Amino acid sequence: MKPPHSFAHRSWAQRSAALASLLALVCGGAHAATASELATAQAAVDQMPPSATLRKIAENGAIVLGTRESSVPFSYMVRQQPVGYSYDIALKVVDEVKKRLNMPNLAVKNVQVTSANRISYVVNNQVDLECGSTAHVAERDPLVAFSNSFFQYGIRMAVKKKSGIRDYADLAGKTVATTAGTSDERMLRQMSIDKKLNLRIISARDHAEAFAALKSDRAVAFVMDDPLLYGKIAQEGAARNEYTVTGASLANEAYGCMMRKGDPVFKRIVDDVIARMQRSGEAAKLYDTWFMRPIPPDGMNLQFPMSPEMKTLFANPNDRTID
Repeated sequence: MKPPHSFAHRSWAQRSAALASLLALVCGGAHAATASELATAQAAVDQMPPSATLRKIAENGAIVLGTRESSVPFSYMVRQQPVGYSYDIALKVVDEVKKRLNMPNLAVKNVQVTSANRISYVVNNQVDLECGSTAHVAERDPLVAFSNSFFQYGIRMAVKKKSGIRDYADLAGKTVATTAGTSDERMLRQMSIDKKLNLRIISARDHAEAFAALKSDRAVAFVMDDPLLYGKIAQEGAARNEYTVTGASLANEAYGCMMRKGDPVFKRIVDDVIARMQRSGEAAKLYDTWFMRPIPPDGMNLQFPMSPEMKTLFANPNDRTID
């Protein structure tokens, strides 16, 4: 798909009409575009850096964020609105884009994605930025670009305490749940082959569905990123004591924001926002908000202290894969 032509290469009449529509969108129709608003928007777009993503955002009058339904506490829905640690990072990027484009009323459109379709949504221009719980693994690099990492974690399993399961050898011949389209699913299938465990694997649509399989005893374990496991267990309220996270880590990975490849200008904006947050202490405060304090909707607390690896990441922002 060819990128839309720059406003700078259109006639003045075409640009004026397009910008009038843009301003009507970002201002929600609250008032007609004034001459100064039109001139300001036109100047901002005409002077944009050579970035297909920024051009798309400016011409549409909106930035499209990929959000998740149940990736607690990273990106999840509360009263039909996305919230979370990763979503707050995405909103910081939005603030920076507004400044760069001189568009304080830039609209934000949220599009819900799943583990299975999130990459295709980014590649196909349906989403401009996805900050959720997407691992930056080498196999994804040919498809999408990743920002500086904002979270590091291990891959383990949640089980019911009464099951007696403590490590992966205990899973032999049993049914295990994970989420479709994740690196966890790939590792789980490979482990089953390598260790001859003969696992029956439920590849659920999302994390909530996978945890439901464990909760209903259709699966004896849910293998996933450990912060997501703690998040699902915390949602159980008083019943959280029935579950535990166990097993050695299958791998250590890092989350980053996804965006389209071939747009170094936009990637630099996202990287710089994350690096500033990490070096200034803002990211540590955000971590405390979402992992050590009560969070919506019901005031659950994950009680998930920051790891030494996370502290090292914040001191040295980077976009490297760990695997």
